[in-house]
Amino acid sequence: MLFSWLIRFYYLSFFKQISHLPLSTGFLLTLSNAGSRIIAASVRFSAEISLKKSTLITSIFLVLGLSACDRQPAESTAKVHIRKSGAQYTLYRNGKPYIIKGASGYTHLDILKQKGGNTIRTWDTTGLASVLESANANGMTVIVGLPIPESRHMSFYNDSSKTNTQYKAIKRLVDKYKSNPAILMWCVGNELSFPYKISYNTFYTAFNDIVSLIHQSDPDHPVTTTIVNFQRKDIFNIKMRTEIDLISFNIFGRLRQMQSDLKSFAWFYDDPYLITEWAIDGPWEGTPFNAWDAYLEFNSTQKAYYYAERYDQDMPVKDPRFLGSFLFYWGQKQEVTSTWFSLFDQDGHQTEAIATAEKIWKGKKSAEVYPQIKNLLLDQRKGGDNIIFEAHDTADAELIMEPGTAAPIKLKWEIYQEDWYKKDNVNNSKGLAPVTTDFKSTNPLKVSFSVPLKEGPYRLFVTAYNADGNVANANIPFYISGVNEKK
Repeated sequence: MLFSWLIRFYYLSFFKQISHLPLSTGFLLTLSNAGSRIIAASVRFSAEISLKKSTLITSIFLVLGLSACDRQPAESTAKVHIRKSGAQYTLYRNGKPYIIKGASGYTHLDILKQKGGNTIRTWDTTGLASVLESANANGMTVIVGLPIPESRHMSFYNDSSKTNTQYKAIKRLVDKYKSNPAILMWCVGNELSFPYKISYNTFYTAFNDIVSLIHQSDPDHPVTTTIVNFQRKDIFNIKMRTEIDLISFNIFGRLRQMQSDLKSFAWFYDDPYLITEWAIDGPWEGTPFNAWDAYLEFNSTQKAYYYAERYDQDMPVKDPRFLGSFLFYWGQKQEVTSTWFSLFDQDGHQTEAIATAEKIWKGKKSAEVYPQIKNLLLDQRKGGDNIIFEAHDTADAELIMEPGTAAPIKLKWEIYQEDWYKKDNVNNSKGLAPVTTDFKSTNPLKVSFSVPLKEGPYRLFVTAYNADGNVANANIPFYISGVNEKK
């Protein structure tokens, strides 16, 4: 604790000293441990600043010689707390070690329990009373998300009336639900950015006020916040400028680098953590796309495989600081498509990725049987083939099942316009209406149809159902060109 407070004191003092400088500021930290820790904080100034060498040396470097004392959680009587024994961190709930087997979402909790999960994580407090009721009925715990504006919304944080209203609303909510046995932790914000600059002080003030009120009002439950990927800047500022109990990571493709990132930054960041969202790669940079920037989505059979591969190869389960993870997304949601992250369909049918979750949580293969898709073809072409039609064209689609898979008892074919709508760089979350299409079956796994008349990007979706009520799905993008454009 002494180490943390001394570093924080000098860090904030340094910020105060340089706050008058109109320039971008970054920190480069180095650590040497030869019987003591030495932290050197330096500032990188833009080229137009001209200062005397002696002034630079005085202003830039802060060197502290401190005894090598790591932050170690003391024994606690809180209902939920984190203990450290040697290098091992352990989460305790009601006096017993609690290993999080989590899913991000708030529906189908009976199935989550059946499959071996024990914890959910929400992003906001919409319907919180019913979520907690369902969690208690199914023996689940909940990390409750407390949404706050991102740090870039400084017009909000510079308005004390708005931050005071936010503070009071969160206090009322925490006071109302803190005694609910399903509560595991509180999560302040989701995927926030924690900047260096002094100009964000009012954001940090508002954020820390919320964390402090929870610590005071509800000392029985830890407080976390989530960041996107493993970002050293955010980790540094969270540790130096907040009183968060632990950091949580929402991480997808970058999970491949997580273990090396943790190791390389362990000299500074050696605290417990959660992974509050993980899944297959999402519809964003790094994922393959076609000529009109439509991201190519795996079918549900491929997703089940890649969920398992990602967990087995990349999840840092052997790290003594790792407290658990949350599979994303336990339910159905629209994010570029209605199926990309959805482990269930709109009607609650399960996809094969749920069998992967069960194997992760229980350590044994699921007994459930799922349809398995090998490929979906449109006019004998695949998703990456830049399929273009003209209005009034007729197309043929074929679903190819994996060898040995029982023929589906039903197929549902649908066409949707490509969902590119974003607000504040956030994908649309509202379900789309399908394009009215007359599908004509030519054999049990093939259909023909007239393509949409309106120019633009679309996707053809197919859902295959088996006799157990489970589903597999796939989609393929295509484009309707203008009258004078070539195929």
